[in-house]
Amino acid sequence: MAGSSTGSASTRRVLAASLIGTAVEFYDFYIYATAASLVFGPLFFPASSPAVQLLASYASFSVAFVARPLGSIVFGHFGDRIGRKSTLVASLLIMGGSTLAIAFLPTYQMAGWVAPFLLCLLRFGQGFGLGGEWGGAALLAVENAPPGWRARFGMFPQLGAPVGFIAANGLFLLLGVLLTPEQFQAWGWRLPFVGSLLLVGVGLWIRLKLTETAAFAAARQEAPPAHVPLAELLKTHARETLSGIFAVVACFALFYLSTAFALGYGVTTLGYDRQTFLSVLLVAILFLAVGIVAAGYWADAKSPRLVLMAGCGLTIGVGALLAPMLGGGSLWLVGIFLSLALLVMGFVYGPLGAWLPSLFPARVRYTGASIAFNVGGIIGGGLAPVIAQALANRGGLGLVGLYLGAAGLVSLLALLPLKTTASEL
Repeated sequence: MAGSSTGSASTRRVLAASLIGTAVEFYDFYIYATAASLVFGPLFFPASSPAVQLLASYASFSVAFVARPLGSIVFGHFGDRIGRKSTLVASLLIMGGSTLAIAFLPTYQMAGWVAPFLLCLLRFGQGFGLGGEWGGAALLAVENAPPGWRARFGMFPQLGAPVGFIAANGLFLLLGVLLTPEQFQAWGWRLPFVGSLLLVGVGLWIRLKLTETAAFAAARQEAPPAHVPLAELLKTHARETLSGIFAVVACFALFYLSTAFALGYGVTTLGYDRQTFLSVLLVAILFLAVGIVAAGYWADAKSPRLVLMAGCGLTIGVGALLAPMLGGGSLWLVGIFLSLALLVMGFVYGPLGAWLPSLFPARVRYTGASIAFNVGGIIGGGLAPVIAQALANRGGLGLVGLYLGAAGLVSLLALLPLKTTASEL
C-alpha cells in the first residue's frame, strides 16, 4: 500500500476514513464546547452569577480531557495488539453514543444534581472515545503514505478538525437564525447532538471497509505484539513520549483559547451578539485549514519538526497580540486576530500527524502517539478555557496572552532535543 499511487481507490478510501472519522469525532467534541459556552451554564449549573456559571460549564468541558489519556491507553493497547481498524470503529461508537445521549439529558431544573452528574459522565465518554481516535486515524494515514508524502497524508486527519468545527458551528448558527432565543435555550441546543447519529453512521460505513495497514501487518510478522504496550513504551521510549506530550501543548492552547474561550468571553464580557461572533469564528476556522495544508507541504519539503518549531515561535507572537486585538473594541480586529491565531495553529497542529507517529516503532506506535497527543491535550487544552476565564476575570486579557505565549514556549523547548526521530515508519 505504501508504494501505491496517491490517486488509487484504496488510498482515497484510507484518506477519506482518516478525515471523515476525525471530522465526526471533532464535530461531537465541538458541539459540546459550543453548547458549554452558550447554554450549559444556566441549564445545568445554577449559580449566583453568569461568570460562575460559565466557569462551571467550562469545568464540565474539561472532564473529557481527563478521560482522553485513559482512552488512549485502552485503545492504544488494543490498537497495537489486534489492529488499527477495529479499534477505530470502537472509538467512534463510544464517542457517538455519548454525544447522542447528551441530547436527551434532563436539566438541573428537572432532575437536580443528577443532571450535571450525567452531563459530566457522558462528557467523560466523549473524551474516552476521542482518546483512541486521533492516534488511530493518524496511523491509518501515515502508515499508508508513499515515500515523501508522510506529512501530506498525515494532514488529512488534522483537516477533520476544521471540517468538524465548521459543521458544528454552522449548525448552531443556522439554529440561531431559525429559532428564537427562547426556543434555542429550551430545546434547540439538543438538535446538534441528535444530528451526530447520522454523521457517526457515515464514519462507520467508511471505516468498516478498511483493511489493516502494511506497517502493522509487518510488525506482527517480525515479532509477537507487546503484552502490555504501555509498559514497553515507558521502558523504551519514555523520552520521546515526554517530549511529544509537551510538544502538542501549543496547538491545544491556541485552539481552545481561540474558540471556546473567545466565544464565551466575546458574548458574555465584550457583549458581542452570539450569532455575529459565531459567524466570525466560522470564517476564521477556514484559516486553520489553510495553515494545515501549507504546513503539510512544507513539512514534506523540510521536516515536520522544523515546521512545528516555526509554529511555536509564531504562537508566542500571537499571545502578544491577544489583548490589544481581542479586546480592541472592534469586531474586525477580533476577526483578524482569530483568523491569525487559527492560521498559526495549522503550523503547530498539521505536522503532528506525521511527527508524533514517527517517534515510535510500529509495535507501540498507537499507544505512544495517542498518549502523547491526549496527555498534551490535558496540559494545553483541558483547563485552558477555565484558566483563561479566571485570568481574564482577575487581570484582563493581558494575562491570557501571557498564558498563550508560555504554551508556545513550552512546546518549542520540548521540540529542541528531538533532532532525530526513532522511526521512519
